[in-house]
Amino acid sequence: QVQLVESGGGLVQPGGSLRLSCAASGFTFSNYIMNWYRQAPGKERELVAGITSDGGMASYVDSVKGRFTISRDNAKNTVSLQMNSLKPEDTAVYYCNALMLVVASLRRYEYWGQGTQVTVSS
Repeated sequence: QVQLVESGGGLVQPGGSLRLSCAASGFTFSNYIMNWYRQAPGKERELVAGITSDGGMASYVDSVKGRFTISRDNAKNTVSLQMNSLKPEDTAVYYCNALMLVVASLRRYEYWGQGTQVTVSS
């Protein structure tokens, strides 16, 4: 059974930090690109950060560059998002996402966590 379980969300003041974690099970974690998405009330889900299957490359949406860092541990089947200098506009539900594309068969394998709330407010 595939599971992605996020943790680490909560309430933090502007300028503060949080570290989100996602524990994966039920699939070959090291074969998957891992992503963090977020969805604020009334807005579409947004891709925030992604990391390649081997952890060799990471990318970020412009609004979080220099503040957020994505990392993964393939030995522990976990992916994390370190969020620093948080702003009220970072308030959202954050989702862990696993993605694998098999070009030879044109098949897409994708899994989602249940989400964790991050609220940035004074």
